[in-house]
Amino acid sequence: MYWILIIVIMGASWLVSNRLQSKFDQYSKLHLQNGMSGAEIAEKMLADHGIRDVRVVSTPGRLTDHYNPADKTVNLSEAVYNQRNAAAAAVAAHECGHAVQHATAYSWLTMRSKLVPVVNVASRFVQWILLAGILMVNTFPQLLLLGIVIFAMTTLFSVITLPVEYDASNRALAWLENKRIVNQQELAGSKDALKWAARTYVVAAIGSLGTLLYYVMVYTNRK
Repeated sequence: MYWILIIVIMGASWLVSNRLQSKFDQYSKLHLQNGMSGAEIAEKMLADHGIRDVRVVSTPGRLTDHYNPADKTVNLSEAVYNQRNAAAAAVAAHECGHAVQHATAYSWLTMRSKLVPVVNVASRFVQWILLAGILMVNTFPQLLLLGIVIFAMTTLFSVITLPVEYDASNRALAWLENKRIVNQQELAGSKDALKWAARTYVVAAIGSLGTLLYYVMVYTNRK
């Protein structure tokens, strides 16, 4: 049962990831009529929301874009930072959506931020604790229970991530449309790209929930 679950989750993750790559490649060819780069779009969105203490910086890699609340930086991958297309516009605005959430103390982002230190520590040890707990489930079931509690924290983090990501996309798309940063064709491409990006988080959350339920069943059926 466990391996079937893992295979299904890995398969879904692979399909969504490949589809996401395909969508971003597609909309990277849809050039913006206004000629703005991802960096310029990010800076304008921050300015329009009155955010003056967040920097927009370039970071190496592909799809490595993220907002760092610790040092208040919107980190855009090199392609997004420099390019002038619908995919870059979508990603840049989405990451600025997180900055707006931070500036307005969006409750789900606040909750997720509080879990980050716990999840960082838990992710380093939880798999070893769960493995040992499975092997010793009949002699020392408390170890598996400890692993389940720790893994539940990482699952909670994955679930809380969903409203954070969807809200950031909604903020980004609303701003892109209301400020007429993109035309209707470019907006449709931005929506589609962000939709598939969000689905990667959905798959991760479902996978984490499924794995958690598996360990709970092992614990409750140990006799």
